[in-house]
Amino acid sequence: MTLWFVFALMTVAAIFAVLWPLRRAGRPQSEGSEAAVYRDQLGEIDRDVASGLIGSTEAEAARVEISRRLLAARDSQDDAPVASSVRLRRSAAMLALIGLPIIAVATYLPLGSPRLGDFPLAQRARAPDAAQPFENMVAQVEAHLEKNPTDGRGWNVLAPVLARLGRFDEAVRAYRNSITYNGDSSERRSDLGEALAAAAGGVVTAEAKTEFERAVAMNADEVKASYFLGLAAEQDGRGSEAASIWRAMLAKAPPDAPWRPLVQAALARVGGAPVPLPGAPVLSNEAMAAAKDMKEADRSEMIRGMVERLATRLKQNGDDVEGWLRLVRAYMVMGDRDKARSALGDARQAVANDEARLRELNEGLKNLGLDG
Repeated sequence: MTLWFVFALMTVAAIFAVLWPLRRAGRPQSEGSEAAVYRDQLGEIDRDVASGLIGSTEAEAARVEISRRLLAARDSQDDAPVASSVRLRRSAAMLALIGLPIIAVATYLPLGSPRLGDFPLAQRARAPDAAQPFENMVAQVEAHLEKNPTDGRGWNVLAPVLARLGRFDEAVRAYRNSITYNGDSSERRSDLGEALAAAAGGVVTAEAKTEFERAVAMNADEVKASYFLGLAAEQDGRGSEAASIWRAMLAKAPPDAPWRPLVQAALARVGGAPVPLPGAPVLSNEAMAAAKDMKEADRSEMIRGMVERLATRLKQNGDDVEGWLRLVRAYMVMGDRDKARSALGDARQAVANDEARLRELNEGLKNLGLDG
């Protein structure tokens, strides 16, 4: 409130400074003006008559002419200039009283911030500029951490940025400091192991493998650590062990897990049989044995054929709620979301007259990421 009072006083002072010169009305000059010259001439004529320099007739004619000019000069000074001056003063006063506050407020409101606290000059110099290069901002964070090495939050922010910039050795150091000052966790151990592997050119070294094993010990469902442990087994020539790790990951994964295609590709790379979606059609032992020797395209085609046969059966007998759930999940895994939605609509239409089956269907579809 005090700040606005100060602003009001400043505005009043500015208006007063403008109005003060305008309050004085314009006065005709008594000295040096045209009227003063004519009056002096009249006096001079009287002195000349008294001295005998001119006759009375010439003096009277001169007086008449000078008087005429004096009246004309007074009229021009008293009428037009005064009226014009009054109009100008009034216009200037209105502008000062109304225009100045409006202009000041209109300028200050979008640009000013009266409640913003003091921002020292040193902090202004350190404030990041959105237009400056990304590397400069990273350098500023690094400079801050050199002075404040125990700032765990800063290390937590800096580590993944360094990894994305390809500065893997520095990222390893940052992740270690993050663990030291933020506490241990499976996610941080996994990130550290990934940075160690990246620093080694993609090879899961013994040191990186140790970090992944620590992460899995803390959380058996740590996806990144499990994937890299499978990769370590593959790099060591233990393809069956890698396939076992990745197959276990896929068996526990939700149908729409974003990393599922990556793990499926890795499993196919080591010759592992495809993992069916939980609840989806399961291959017989003979089919599994045959699928193991198939190419990836052939395996995918065989599974797609099984899904299509299930869809055909459900069109003939739509009371099988579990079958509908398997079909929708299968389409989700295959990436056919449009077919999954179409199957969902067919399923609801098929069991629309049975409240128990409809409820069972809706419960089973809650975690699939489809509407409804």
